[in-house]
Amino acid sequence: MYYLDMPTAEEIDDLNLVRSDACISVYLPTTPITRDIEQSRINLGNLVKKAIGQLEAEDFDKRRIWALQEQFEELLADDDFWNHQAHSLAILATPESLRTYRLANKLNAIVEVSDRFHLKPLLRAITFSHAAYVLALSENAARLIEMSSDASATEIEVPDLPKNAADVIGEPTTKDYTGTGHRHGAKGQNFHLARYVRKIDAALRPILMRSNVPLVLAAAKPLETLFRARCTITVLPQAIEGSPDRLSAAELAAAARPILDEHYASQIKDFHRLFERRRGQNRTTTDISDAARLATFGGIDSLLVDIDGVIDGFVDEETGEVTFGSQGDAFNYGVVDEITGRALRSGARVLAVRRADIPEGKDLAAILRYPI
Repeated sequence: MYYLDMPTAEEIDDLNLVRSDACISVYLPTTPITRDIEQSRINLGNLVKKAIGQLEAEDFDKRRIWALQEQFEELLADDDFWNHQAHSLAILATPESLRTYRLANKLNAIVEVSDRFHLKPLLRAITFSHAAYVLALSENAARLIEMSSDASATEIEVPDLPKNAADVIGEPTTKDYTGTGHRHGAKGQNFHLARYVRKIDAALRPILMRSNVPLVLAAAKPLETLFRARCTITVLPQAIEGSPDRLSAAELAAAARPILDEHYASQIKDFHRLFERRRGQNRTTTDISDAARLATFGGIDSLLVDIDGVIDGFVDEETGEVTFGSQGDAFNYGVVDEITGRALRSGARVLAVRRADIPEGKDLAAILRYPI
C-alpha cells in the first residue's frame, strides 16, 4: 500500500538543530508493492551494520550502540510498517529516538553517522514534493482535489464552498452596484460568476493560505480568466484546459502532473537566470569554503545543493572555516548539508536538486545578499 508521511519545513528546521553523540541518518529506496519490500529491509539491515561499524571503530559506548540497535531491530521486525511504504524511506535515529518518513521521491541509498542529522535528501521531499491541489471549477461544480506523487487523488470537503454557480446566483442580490436596476445578459452573468468566484476564493483561503502546496486550476477559459482576476490565492500559471466536469479526481491529478513538472523546472531556470545576472555583480559562488563562511554569517539569499553528493568534513561554528575529511566516520559530517542548514536558519531559499541542475555541475551554487 502506498503511504506518505512527509516532513514539514518546520520539522526540518527542528531536525537541523538536533545534536547527539550519535546521529544516524539512513535513506533507502522502497516500494509500495508489498511483495517486493523484502529487499528494502535487507538493504536497511546492511546500512545499519555499516553505521554501527563506524561507531564501534571509535570505541563508542556499547550501551548507546545497543540502544540504537534495539530501535532498528524493532523497526525491521514491524511487518505492518513495511506493508505501508512509498518510494523512499528516511530514518533518523539517536540512542534516545528514531523517526521515519516515507517519501514520494526516489532517493539513493545512503547512511551517515555524525553528531547531527544528514538532511539534504529529506529537503528534496519538500523542495519538489509532487504534491498539489487541483481546483476543478465550472458553473456546474467546484471541487478541490488533493494529490501527491503516484498516490490516489482525493476530493476534500471544504466548508462553505459553493456547490455550483446557481447556489450563489439564487441568493437575493440582483440589483446592480448603482442600485438603479437589474443586471441583464452577459453583464449580469459576469456579475453573478464574479460573486461565485469570490465565494470560492473565501472558502479556499483558510486551507490554502497556510500551505506551500501549489494550486492548479482546471477550468474553461472564461471562468479561468475570471478566477485569476478575482483570486487572492496563488495559482500556477498553466491550467488544465476545458471543462473538468467529466474528469475524475485521478484524471485531474494525472493532468496536473506535467504542470507540476513544468513548475519545478521553471524554478530552476529562474535560479539560473538570476545566478547569471548576479555573477556580474560578484554576488554568486560555487565554492564550498566561501559558501560555508557566507552561510555562517547570513550572506546567502538562495542556494541550490546536490541532493546525492556527500563531502565529509567540519564547518567551524564561529568562523565557517571548512576542514575537509578524507573519508566518512562517526565524527565528521556532510559539509554541504551543514551549509544548507545554516542557510536555512538565516532565511535563505534552498532547493535540493540533482547535480546536473546546478550551474557548472558543482556541489552547490549560491546567490548572495551582498558582493564578495
